Amino acid sequence: MERTITLLRLWNIPIGVHPSWFLIFGLVTWSLATGYFPAEYPQLSLQAYWALGLLTSLLFFGSVLVHELAHALVALRNGVPVRQITLFIFGGAAYISEEPTRPGVEFRIAIAGPLASFALAGAFELLFLLDHAVPLLAAPSVWLARINLILALFNLIPGFPLDGGRMLRAAIWHWTGSFQRATLIASGVGQVVALGFSAWGIFTLLTGSIFNGLWLIFIGWFLQNAIAANYAQTSTRYLLQDVRVAQAMNTGFPRITPLTSLQTLIDTQILTSGQRVFVVANGDGIERLLTINEIKDVPAAQRPFTTVGQVAVPLDRLEAVAPEMKLMDVLGRLGQAGVYIPVVEQGRLVGLLSREDVTRLLEVRAQLNVRMEPQP
Repeated sequence: MERTITLLRLWNIPIGVHPSWFLIFGLVTWSLATGYFPAEYPQLSLQAYWALGLLTSLLFFGSVLVHELAHALVALRNGVPVRQITLFIFGGAAYISEEPTRPGVEFRIAIAGPLASFALAGAFELLFLLDHAVPLLAAPSVWLARINLILALFNLIPGFPLDGGRMLRAAIWHWTGSFQRATLIASGVGQVVALGFSAWGIFTLLTGSIFNGLWLIFIGWFLQNAIAANYAQTSTRYLLQDVRVAQAMNTGFPRITPLTSLQTLIDTQILTSGQRVFVVANGDGIERLLTINEIKDVPAAQRPFTTVGQVAVPLDRLEAVAPEMKLMDVLGRLGQAGVYIPVVEQGRLVGLLSREDVTRLLEVRAQLNVRMEPQP
């Protein structure tokens, strides 16, 4: 998820919220305070309804976080790195850095979340049995028991990328021995589930329940997009699984002297060849990197009087990678167009890596159908 606001780190995993989370948090609080609690516990005050709504919303999203932490914990114990955990409008997601290499690992990671939600549902139900005579305590307990049960059952729907869909993929993977085929089948089932939610939403709209209908259609749309994104990500990962940075990097970058003016560089090289990145080399061996992004920051009137050496960025200020590193391990740094990563070996610049380089390699490997199954 983009634009995540990091709140804390646990097990060295960044945990944050997407801006859309604030919308759903407010809606859940408002719905509980103005609808559910007044209907179920009419004897309470307005202030109590809003306090209970706020507390219950926090505990609900705490429950979602526990669900995702369960995924993360099992992933880490099976040697699968977790990049981050994010809460957003549809709940939460634990983003792993690489796919599991065995179907058993995939199944264990997938089922951990629903099991955690079932455990929370049982814990809140037990709490309700103990505090049912005290409305201020019983109100959040019974609602949280129900919502965690719903969360567990919803995630068990066999539609990829829901947990149930990942469990289905693990089972098909185990039966067929092919991760790619399992992903394709599970994604197809997920498409059916997404269309089912959309059709259910349209039917609900026609019966007059506008909010519920729109929400179901929204869920179907979200699942449809999530399926497409997950399948594309999986295909990318296995097209590039065996690729090192050295195979994708560009070694044909031009070197220029630091005394060249920006305007001269624009007129003689950028506008004529479309080149967007240059290595600025001094006689003392110190190298800097100049991209079109640094040039754009200089006003046009000042470019004839500004040298490339004045705006180029020293390599030691940039996060470099080694040529033998796995390409998949550095893809996250290439999310922004126009970003170039220096490739350094024994203190010497040997190449540059950009998103365009990776895209070009992906296209070639896709055309040649160069794919690899996960390696244990």
